[in-house]
Amino acid sequence: MKYMILSYASQRDYDVMSGKDSGGQASWSEADVAAMVEFMTTVNQELEESGELVETRALAAPVHTRRLGSKDGVPVVTDGPYAETQEVLAGYWIVDCESFDRATEIGARLGQCPYPGEGYPDAYADIRPVIDSSADMGF
Repeated sequence: MKYMILSYASQRDYDVMSGKDSGGQASWSEADVAAMVEFMTTVNQELEESGELVETRALAAPVHTRRLGSKDGVPVVTDGPYAETQEVLAGYWIVDCESFDRATEIGARLGQCPYPGEGYPDAYADIRPVIDSSADMGF
């Protein structure tokens, strides 16, 4: 079964990772970024070797996002970041593994990524089954 693991971050998180101080949160050092990259590379290699990794991607910062909606039937485009939301999708993994529990284990492992200071207590991820057809939707 395939599962999508979705990780979230805020514009502030992207700012501090790029070396900017943000809202009292100190910027990441080059060593902090290198530790994160090394961790993610290791986990992704392990998932590839086990045959569980289908795809993974990081996403650009919210400031580089456009949101499409409509008002009175007219398309409306809003550039990010968005005042109405703090957290946005930061990246994803699609894994093909034996169970929801195994996908949860993988998500928990990804949550152990090094983070400077006291860690990232607000970090979370969603794990969702990927369906192959409308018959899999469960209604």
